[in-house]
Amino acid sequence: MTTFPTRWGSPLLAAAFTATLALPCTTAQANDELARLSSQEGQWPMYGRDYANTHYSPLKQIGRGNVKNLKLAYTLQLGALRSNESTPIVVGDMLYVSSSWGPKTVFALDAATGAIRWRYEPDLPGDTMQYGCCDVVNRGVSYGDGRIYVGRLDGHLVALDAKTGEELWDTKVVDYKQGAVITSPPLVVKNMVVTGFGGGEYGVRGALSAYDAKTGKQLWNTFTTAGEGEPGNDSWKGDSWKNGGGAAWLIGSYDAKTNTIFYGTSNPSPWNNALRGPDSSDYGQFTNLYTSSTVAFDADTGRIKWWLQGTPYDAWDFDGVNEAVLADLKIDGSTRPVMMKADRNGFFYVAERNSGKLISAQPFVPTNWATGIDLATARPIEVPAKRPRTGHAASDICPNLLGGKNWQPMSFDPNTQLVYIPANNVCMDMAATEVQYKKGTMYLGKEFPAKPGPGDYLGELVAWDPVKQRKAWGLKESTPFNGGTLSTGGGLVFAGNNGGLFRALDAKTGEVLWRMNLGSGIGAGPMTFTAGGKQYVAVVVGRTASIPAFLGDLGKTMLSTPEGGALFVFSL
Repeated sequence: MTTFPTRWGSPLLAAAFTATLALPCTTAQANDELARLSSQEGQWPMYGRDYANTHYSPLKQIGRGNVKNLKLAYTLQLGALRSNESTPIVVGDMLYVSSSWGPKTVFALDAATGAIRWRYEPDLPGDTMQYGCCDVVNRGVSYGDGRIYVGRLDGHLVALDAKTGEELWDTKVVDYKQGAVITSPPLVVKNMVVTGFGGGEYGVRGALSAYDAKTGKQLWNTFTTAGEGEPGNDSWKGDSWKNGGGAAWLIGSYDAKTNTIFYGTSNPSPWNNALRGPDSSDYGQFTNLYTSSTVAFDADTGRIKWWLQGTPYDAWDFDGVNEAVLADLKIDGSTRPVMMKADRNGFFYVAERNSGKLISAQPFVPTNWATGIDLATARPIEVPAKRPRTGHAASDICPNLLGGKNWQPMSFDPNTQLVYIPANNVCMDMAATEVQYKKGTMYLGKEFPAKPGPGDYLGELVAWDPVKQRKAWGLKESTPFNGGTLSTGGGLVFAGNNGGLFRALDAKTGEVLWRMNLGSGIGAGPMTFTAGGKQYVAVVVGRTASIPAFLGDLGKTMLSTPEGGALFVFSL
C-alpha cells in the first residue's frame, strides 16, 4: 500500500513508504484508558505523563513554600550500573521502572512503599552492547490495557502482564546485529503499540512500526527513507537511501483530535554527506527525506501526513529525534494548536501541529552554523564555511553534535507558559573522512573534536518563552548532558545534573529552593505521583558512560561522579 504525504507550502512531493500488513481495528481501549489515567492528577501513566509529552503534573501538594522539607521516602537499587535513563511510570498503586543494559530488569513496585511486586529479567544476547552507538540504555516502559510494553536492545518488543510480570508476547522488530537497537519506550495508541529503533550511526534504514497490543502482530510499517521508484527518492544520491539512517529512536507524541502520531527522525547515514548528495550548502533537491525531521503519521495506517525537516542534508549529526511537545499557545491574539521542539541544531521550533507549517524558529543556545531559519521554506540559512565537506574542514561549529538539546526531556508548564530545556553549550571542529558501509559497524566518515561553547559554562537549564522566542531565565551548569525536567502545579521545576545534584527550582524565577546530591550523574527525566493521597517525586540516577568519549578531553568533565543505578523517591 503506497501512501502520499504533503509538505506544507509545497505540492504533493513524496510517498510514505508504508507496508500495511493488516489494518488495525478501530477500538480505542488502551487510548481511552491512558487518556483517563492522564486526566487523574496523581497518575503518571506514560513517559511524558500525557500524549502531548509535556512532562507536567498538576500536583501541588509539594510547592514553593514547603519543598525545602522534601526528604527521601525510599530507594531501589536497579542492579545495573552505567547510563540509567529511565523515567518511571505509575498506574494505579504500582510504579514500573527499568534499568539499563537492555533492560537488565523491569521492576514493579508498590508506589507508596517501594516494595517489589515482581521483576522481569529477560535473557538478552551477550553481544548487544557493540551494536548500540550510545550505550546500553533503556528509557522506560509503557502501559496500556493491563499490559506493560518494553523495547529491548536486541530489537525485540515484549508485552508483560502488568499485575504479574508474565511475558505475554515477544515480537522481533529489527535485526539488532545491523546496529538497530530499541532504547526508548513505545507509544501506545488505540489498540496499537508503536515503536522505532536506533541505528543512524550504523547505516540502518529507519522505520516506524505499529503492533497489535494483544498479539504483537505487526499492523503497519513506514520506512523513513524513500526507496527506489518512490516519490522522494530523488532527495538521495544514488542508492544511499538503503543505508540512509533517519531512525525514530526516541519518544513519540499523539494528538487524538487529528489521530496523528509525531516522531523525530535521526541524522542521515553516513555523517560524510558527500555520499548522499552534492557535498555543498547548495544542495537543492538532495535533502535526504525524512531524516533530521519531525514527521507526522496517521495513527491508523502509518501514512506520513507532513514533515518539518530541521536540518536538510545534515552534515553535523544534528539528529532530529528530540520530542515534539504539543500545546495550545496564544499567538498574535489567537489560540493555536502547536508542536514545539528544541532541536539538536540549536533552534527552537514552533509549528502548526495540524499542518507542520512553521510559525517561528529561533536559537536557544549559541548557534553559528546558520544565521536563521527561512520561515517561508523552513530551510536553515546556512553559513557555508561551517559545513564540513571534502577538502574543507569546518572550525568552531556551534552547537556540537550533542546538540543544543539531546534526548533528555524538556517540560512545558501551562501556568507559566514556559518550556524548561536541559541545554548544552558545546561546539566542535569537523572534517570529512573516507567511509564504507559494513553491516554492524559504525558508518560515520567524520572527525569531530569538541570545544567549549562561549562563556564559562558547558550546559544550562533554560526557561524558554515559546511565544516570544526568548529566554526567561537560565541556570548555568559546569558540564553538558544534564538531566531532563519536570514541571508541576506547585510552581516547581525539578531537574538533575551530571554532577549528581537533584534540585527543585522556582518555575518563575529559577531560584534553587531545594537540592540533594544523589551520588551519580543524572540524565533521566523526573516524575511525580500520589499514593495514599501523598505526593511523591521520583528520579533515576546513573551517569552516562559512553557519551564522554564523543567529546574527547572535554568529555572528562562528565566523569566526576561514579557510575550508578538507583531509583530515588522523595516526599514531604
